[in-house]
Amino acid sequence: MLDLIILILHYFICFLISVAIWRGPKDVDLHSSSTGGAETEPDGLVFIGKEEDIKKSQRITAKIDGREIVVFYHEGKFHALDSRCYRKIFACVISDIDGQACIVCPWHKFKITLETGEGLYEGINPLEPSPTPKWQSKGVKQRIHKITIDNGNVYVSPPDLSVSFDSDYYADKYKSGGELAMGK
Repeated sequence: MLDLIILILHYFICFLISVAIWRGPKDVDLHSSSTGGAETEPDGLVFIGKEEDIKKSQRITAKIDGREIVVFYHEGKFHALDSRCYRKIFACVISDIDGQACIVCPWHKFKITLETGEGLYEGINPLEPSPTPKWQSKGVKQRIHKITIDNGNVYVSPPDLSVSFDSDYYADKYKSGGELAMGK
């Protein structure tokens, strides 16, 4: 009898987990104009969505001038960055790495900080007597976008394209050819 109760509890817990996954963050794509971009305000900022809606979903995608970005709400802060690193990173996991919130690309396992867009790797200094792995920066790899919150609305500043980042190549490749241009 106890075995039957444990088995029923196991199936019930599995059911609850599947419901939680099914109802989890959704890939919301904002297309508020006929050109497929988000709404641009007179001051140049791009309206992304309502603060409370993004807090509930924890992430949302938008297109700015054909460039797909993702806005994350994580641990009380908003972060915006290009949504492509070789592939789509929207579905990625957010992990704490060396005290920094990072996205982890589901395909390549790249670790990219939400705050700065830096790529991180674990490396050693072979000249140390007992080399121990330490987190180090590859430099800024992912374009981040400035967030502004005003009256419960979330805005993103258009990217400054005078400086180039690795994610720009993939953002432009996707922009010009869609998902098929990214390859499998």
